[in-house]
Amino acid sequence: MFASVLIANRGEIAVRIAATVRDRGLGSVAVYTDADASSPHVDAADVAVRVPDYLDGAAIVEAGRRAGAQAVHPGYGFLAENAGFARAVIEAGLTWIGPPPGAIDMMGDKISAKAAVEPAGVPLVPGSSAKGLTDAELADVARTTGFPVLLKPSAGGGGKGMHVVERAEDLDDAIAAARREARGSFGDDTLLLERYVTNPRHVEIQVLADTHGTVVHLGERECSLQRRHQKVVEEAPSAVLDEKQRDAMGRAAVDAAVACGYVGAGTVEFVTNADASEFFFLEMNTRLQVEHPVTEEVVRVRGARIDLVAEQLRVAAGEPLGYDQDDVTLEGHAVEVRLYAEDPARGFLPTGGRVLGLDWPSGARVDAGVRVGSEVGSAYDPMLAKIIARGADRTEALDRLDEALARTTVLGVTTNLAWLRTLITDDDVRAGRLDTGLIARLPVPEQQVPDDVVVAAALAGLLRLPEGDDPFEALGGWRIGGEPAPARWTLVPVGEKDTAFDVALRGRADAATVTVGDGPARPVVGTEREDPHRSAEGAGSPMRDLSTTLDGVTRRYRTALADGVLWIARDGGTWALRERERLQAARTAGGASDGAVTSPMPGTVTVVEVEAGQQVEAGQRLVVVEAMKMEHVLTAPIAGTVTELAAKPGATVALDAPLVTVTPESE
Repeated sequence: MFASVLIANRGEIAVRIAATVRDRGLGSVAVYTDADASSPHVDAADVAVRVPDYLDGAAIVEAGRRAGAQAVHPGYGFLAENAGFARAVIEAGLTWIGPPPGAIDMMGDKISAKAAVEPAGVPLVPGSSAKGLTDAELADVARTTGFPVLLKPSAGGGGKGMHVVERAEDLDDAIAAARREARGSFGDDTLLLERYVTNPRHVEIQVLADTHGTVVHLGERECSLQRRHQKVVEEAPSAVLDEKQRDAMGRAAVDAAVACGYVGAGTVEFVTNADASEFFFLEMNTRLQVEHPVTEEVVRVRGARIDLVAEQLRVAAGEPLGYDQDDVTLEGHAVEVRLYAEDPARGFLPTGGRVLGLDWPSGARVDAGVRVGSEVGSAYDPMLAKIIARGADRTEALDRLDEALARTTVLGVTTNLAWLRTLITDDDVRAGRLDTGLIARLPVPEQQVPDDVVVAAALAGLLRLPEGDDPFEALGGWRIGGEPAPARWTLVPVGEKDTAFDVALRGRADAATVTVGDGPARPVVGTEREDPHRSAEGAGSPMRDLSTTLDGVTRRYRTALADGVLWIARDGGTWALRERERLQAARTAGGASDGAVTSPMPGTVTVVEVEAGQQVEAGQRLVVVEAMKMEHVLTAPIAGTVTELAAKPGATVALDAPLVTVTPESE
């Protein structure tokens, strides 16, 4: 067995791998970029080495050599399925904790993967399997296969370049678009075409293979809940497979692994129809999957839990698995959700910021890559953590997961947490009526601030006012010769321009009355305390516990204040509110047009198309902001003159950072 492992990755997977490496009594080496110098995965390892980029294979191999590592674990993403990197690791005399480079090459191309598994009898989706088909040849295959069809690049993954074509008259344009996207994303515009399975389910099989000829499968994971071809919720076992279907799909996955000479942990992905009465090979992922924890939660080998990273280490060290298919059983059910720094109300745009407060739920597994103080930027994938719950059956697992999400708090960064709760409690999801298009059919979430949250935010502001004997500093707006004046706030949700809440609080927080807008005065009580456990763990987290009683209902919140924004959370929901300045509030009330253009997400300004003093028309392009390799064009909200221009090409900007101000001519 090697003595030290370099983890060629970042975030939660690097932390998770480091934990198993430590449990096995091995040393660990982390790599990090400048943006990740203070990330949790750096502290999780025994040694850390700076590299310029996680895609710089040569630098990572050199880091391993300098740190004395004897093996390399690639995690997932980045270079995990790069055969050239695997070869470089092996040529440097290090142990590659993954499949042979030849298997990575073979399974990394969808066309060659199909060619490899077809002789083994693995069922394939009807369509093309030859390389280099021209547009006309693809059209011929489409007519033979029958519509609808799916176009997708032979290289790459992640849903990029994939197009569903419903009608023959749309095929030419779809082929052209798919080729452009494939060429731009992967440098290869080779396409394959296959029958599109209506209302498809995505089911994948986990396989393990050693160097002694043993290959087993560890059951399936259902990953049908996807958004834009990206998995959001994963579970094991599937909600639809019976034992006969599981056995057939498992044997097909083992046959696929044998066909490509696989070694280590891998996943064979299938598409099925609604009842899984038929299934077809999609591709093989030659790495550990993001969703591997749900398999670990339900698989038992001779009654014992399995650690897939530990199995990878054993196989890479040349050890036999030591068990066969009859020793593998499934117990219970597990469901995982991916917690992302993204805003569902803004079309799931990536967000960012500094994590001010965290509270992970007890009774659930959390694989996290952030901590209090972490800066979440736009350079890397926005996934913050995975939250996994297990139960005796699917209903219990979903119930426990919902409870866990309700007890989760993330302050300082907008996330999809509340949306995840809505998703896993959807009637179709609870009933197991899943398909890969379900999320797209669900209503777009609305960004609303509940009445009780508005009141709680005002109470938090009141509690933060200075206390003392001086009546001009005391709470309650003391004045000579009259009733105490109320403390007033105009609270605006961050990222919104058209919503504001006027709140008036009279009295002290322990015996106050509150008025929201033109509503009635209502009694309210609020108490607040520091969270000493979280503050100690988070090295000075500003998170506080706030309790309020309004309309006879007592609720508990978590709050944090930073940079003029109050973050407030309860029951899995999080809201960010800012106090509007009086002058701005009066100007808005007067009906002045708002020509401010702000960044819709954290990112980098790539293009500035206007100059200060320039006349612009409503809808004219002003600035382009890029985040997570997606470009977002910002346009003028009104016609007028560019009076302020803060945007500069190459500059990094935060969410809602001011970029351009357009002033109407009438002003």
